[in-house]
Amino acid sequence: MVFYLGSHQSRRVGPGQEFSQYRGYQPGDDMRLLDWKMLARSGRYYIKESDIDTQVNVKFIVDTSASMLHEEDGLTKIDFVRVLVASLAYMSHNQGDMVGLYALNNSGLRSVYPAAHKKHYNRILHELIEMKVGGEWPGNLDDLEKIHQRTQKELLFVITDMHETGTELTHWIQNLKTSRNEVVVLHILGENEVEFNYSGAVVFEDLETGKKVKVDAKNAKRAYLKSMEANLSKLKNDFLSKNISYELFRLQNPIEEALQLFLKKRIALR
Repeated sequence: MVFYLGSHQSRRVGPGQEFSQYRGYQPGDDMRLLDWKMLARSGRYYIKESDIDTQVNVKFIVDTSASMLHEEDGLTKIDFVRVLVASLAYMSHNQGDMVGLYALNNSGLRSVYPAAHKKHYNRILHELIEMKVGGEWPGNLDDLEKIHQRTQKELLFVITDMHETGTELTHWIQNLKTSRNEVVVLHILGENEVEFNYSGAVVFEDLETGKKVKVDAKNAKRAYLKSMEANLSKLKNDFLSKNISYELFRLQNPIEEALQLFLKKRIALR
């Protein structure tokens, strides 16, 4: 897979570090780290490594409120998220990192605490398949402190459609940020939600509250798009002001974009 070129390093080389081992050169390695004496003796390219622990906790926090059941072209948000998290978790697992999964709504928090052993990835997949969706984002967030350790190096992905009554979800995500972690918000929306590709009289239902509203799509489109643009801009600015990364993903987005983002953020924590 092209995303792995130069990305897999469970160890780093640094000046003054104790020598650990040699390993064969791989495409993407820094040419400055080649051991030329070994090349002269063996005729092969080797990298001289030193021990620096670069393992981090990678945690996926998934919003499983009912709005994630929104469907377009036969694909729901939550099914898109299942594939997305499975792909990112696979990459993280192969980096040698500890991977954890947290799914939450107002019915409670389901947790798979971070681990790195071989069977753990299969458990992550099982939990993704069995993930229950419904209800709303939890009003009481006291128990959610257990999701992350503020003193450890962590990469946190919050995967949500940002459906909130006020700013409860936004503020909670902002409180996740510390000086030792990277927080990334993957905002999942459908094409119709962003572009308002509707016509005629349309009845919209809030999947979390059951409330319905009937609108004339032609008359409502301009105001809707203006409001959506303002909301997305505010969300992005609010997160960036706290040094939190924000990425909008539509259901039609290729998964590769998320994989590239993962590698970028993972490298930042080395």
